[in-house]
Amino acid sequence: MAVTIRDVAEASGVHVSTVSRAFSAPHLVNPETRTRVLAIAEDLGYRPNRAARALTTGRTHNIGLIVADIANPFFPPLIKAAQAQARLRDYHVFVADTDEDPQVEEDLIQTLTKQVDGVLLCSPRLTNRTIERLREEVPFVVVNRRAKGLPTVLMDVGRGARLAVEHLTALGHRRIALVTGPSGSWTSKEMQEAAATMSDVDVVFLGPNPPTELGGLAAATDVVASGATGVLAYNDLVAIGLIEGLAERGKNVPGDVSVIGVDDIVPGRLSRPKLTTIAMPTAAAGRIAVDLLLQSVDSAATAAATMLETALIVRESTGKAHR
Repeated sequence: MAVTIRDVAEASGVHVSTVSRAFSAPHLVNPETRTRVLAIAEDLGYRPNRAARALTTGRTHNIGLIVADIANPFFPPLIKAAQAQARLRDYHVFVADTDEDPQVEEDLIQTLTKQVDGVLLCSPRLTNRTIERLREEVPFVVVNRRAKGLPTVLMDVGRGARLAVEHLTALGHRRIALVTGPSGSWTSKEMQEAAATMSDVDVVFLGPNPPTELGGLAAATDVVASGATGVLAYNDLVAIGLIEGLAERGKNVPGDVSVIGVDDIVPGRLSRPKLTTIAMPTAAAGRIAVDLLLQSVDSAATAAATMLETALIVRESTGKAHR
């Protein structure tokens, strides 16, 4: 016969409700008790019936995680951290990719609504108005976008942009190009606003651009035409593509043009020249976003914004201005 939750409770010397919480709300159980209960459950071969539990509690113990482009190396560390954090809370994560398409994003949210207890929106391309409408259907936490009335996890890309521009001006660059990302991107907006406040430097904005290597490759023509000697790119992929595009036009990095990316993805550390970048705390963002979402599921959501610090990582793609 199948092992039941009562069998686990009797073998563990605890109440049935304690066994239930050990699986469904482990943060509410003493760690030593939970460890003992889970070990005994494993020995007995007990597996909780998720479907039955969902009928009883009204919870699926699933969450959705929607990203703009799963092929972008920015997202996997966030996804892995979110999955690990959810697993600690006995939640499963459904990951979906919008391919930078806001209509796909909206369709995915509506599809997931009945299958998950909440949704993490990472770098959404939907308008805030649409997000505010959809929040009536399922709890949200938004990563890398301010959204009215919703808990958000932000990475301080504005501070990162200021650090990048200060680094370039310290190297003697006085005309700097900001190669922006997709239309409606919160990251682009924050970078533009931060760069616009910098004094003693001429900043030219070039975009919108696809957030990919091809986007950077195509932007090289505009960068050369702008006369900029320093560039801050929307992300590392754009920066890597831009360096290639500049090389095709006879421009050396950093000899002729200095380039800074954003994200600190692995390819940027392996490229030649190694990429100077703004490091984004993506793993921390994934963990915190899961915690905020499950708080929203368990109780009334707070609309607080958590801001995570960014850092400038200086490598080989920036150098002194020569003109």
